[in-house]
Amino acid sequence: LQNMSKPIWEQIGPSFIQHYYQLFDYNTTQVGAIYIDMSRLTWEGQLFQEKLAFPSVPENPARITAQDHQPTPDSCIISMVVGQLKADEDLIMGFHQMFLLKNINDAFTNDMFRLALHNFG
Repeated sequence: LQNMSKPIWEQIGPSFIQHYYQLFDYNTTQVGAIYIDMSRLTWEGQLFQEKLAFPSVPENPARITAQDHQPTPDSCIISMVVGQLKADEDLIMGFHQMFLLKNINDAFTNDMFRLALHNFG
């Protein structure tokens, strides 16, 4: 009942993020199903326009440390996620991921991902 006082984007955004990372962490073969044919993913600066597939489950689940959500004038939701992940023997790395959520057959349209790596040299 406490969620009823929150704006709709503050209900949908966190629910989507929870669903996305649950799939990403434990059932990566299903992540591609929430993208649509028009979806675009920018992964570390490289644009992908085809239906996406994530073939293997990471050994260590992503840890979400913050998330923010905003409505857009055209009835979409922008969701920004900050988190940490660990791959193989690498150190824990921070990441940022942004989603543009537009409900088209329970899928979404855009996704941008960047590791939070800094080059101070």
